[in-house]
Amino acid sequence: MRRYHVTTFGCQMNAHDSERIKGMLEELGLGESATQEDADVLVFNTCTIREKPDMKFAAHLAQAAALKQDDADKVIAVGGCYAEAQRERLFELYPYVDVAFGPGSIAHLGEWLGAGGLGVARGRFGLDDRSFAGELPMHRERAFQAWVQISMGCNSKCSYCIVPAVRGREVSRRPGDVAAEVTRLAHGGVREITLLGQNVNSWGRDLLPEIRTEFGELLRACDAVDGIERIRFTSPHPKDFRRPVIEAMAECDAVCEHAHLPLQSGSSRILKAMRRTYDRERYVRLAGELRAAIPDLALTTDIIVGFPGETEEDFRATMEVVEEVGFDGAFTFVYSPRVGTEAAAMLDQISDETKRDRIERLIDVVQRVASARNAERVGGVEEVLVEGTSRTDPSLLRGRTRRNTTVNFAGTAAPGELVEVRIENATSTTLRGIQAVPVAA
Repeated sequence: MRRYHVTTFGCQMNAHDSERIKGMLEELGLGESATQEDADVLVFNTCTIREKPDMKFAAHLAQAAALKQDDADKVIAVGGCYAEAQRERLFELYPYVDVAFGPGSIAHLGEWLGAGGLGVARGRFGLDDRSFAGELPMHRERAFQAWVQISMGCNSKCSYCIVPAVRGREVSRRPGDVAAEVTRLAHGGVREITLLGQNVNSWGRDLLPEIRTEFGELLRACDAVDGIERIRFTSPHPKDFRRPVIEAMAECDAVCEHAHLPLQSGSSRILKAMRRTYDRERYVRLAGELRAAIPDLALTTDIIVGFPGETEEDFRATMEVVEEVGFDGAFTFVYSPRVGTEAAAMLDQISDETKRDRIERLIDVVQRVASARNAERVGGVEEVLVEGTSRTDPSLLRGRTRRNTTVNFAGTAAPGELVEVRIENATSTTLRGIQAVPVAA
């Protein structure tokens, strides 16, 4: 049997797309290989939102090229956002790449392989003829969890972001198609779904006038599917987080008490330069509205430091918002200029030394705030969906709470089970405890 190996870079959408790539290859009769060395087809599903993924991809691709020198029949395929950004230039940069495709053209890989590379173009790119990866076969990493793509592309014009250029304008899946997929997943044993889009809470607006709907309605439709016990979503944009979505989160039993709400900066001046279309006050007010409606809500965020023109005062404003909102966690990034974006051409770029200093200071504040938030959970009991063995201690199990916090705990449950765990210790990123024993009635 011929075998494949998929390497994934970047966001949850790429993780979803890679599951579809695997499903498509398995439908073609290929089996999965644990290593690149033993694979006949090497697939790289790429990200280009920052410089670091580009560099990691180049290193992995160099290793693949060395393997191809020893085995000329080995196929190297490159997909995702980096491929879309480079398009045909990719073959000039890396002539040993056999086939390439953008994030909206995943099916092209199957067509090329199915034809043995004969009579089919090496690359398929473009944003006008995209198709949802959600329509392709699926290879899920866990039988009880699933990604569900509800849209592709983004209509926002953030000055630092390359995503609209490589994923196109937003296109929503029809609500019936999403509901049908969620129902199929539930029948197959899935207990937790994560709804995916570049901006999930603007979902449905492009379906007008044929269909009048919004993201809160979609949450309610998914909540009504028997067997789905947890619903997550990522990523929302603060500018589109409206009352119907907040009400659905508060009222739907399956929707988890967690919102990932990207801040990016706590400075209204920098937010304007980023074209985020909200200011500090509006963001903090929204965070308060969410916590008031959903008292046990966990709020996590994304923050960029070192955006062009960011002063020490701007940076301090970001740290103040971290303290004021009390984030349960944050993904922190050093600004990375992307060719073709407005921000890359801005004057007053920040030095690497200043960026490093600020990211270290920010991480200190984020960890301190998150540690205090997690410490409040000690002594309580959390519902945990078991995912497997702890990555740091094989004698423990690992799972996630409804608030999306990782828990390492002593217990006897199997992956996919929902169990109660009494929390005994906490760090800034994880909880630790012991499986609670049910009390006989």
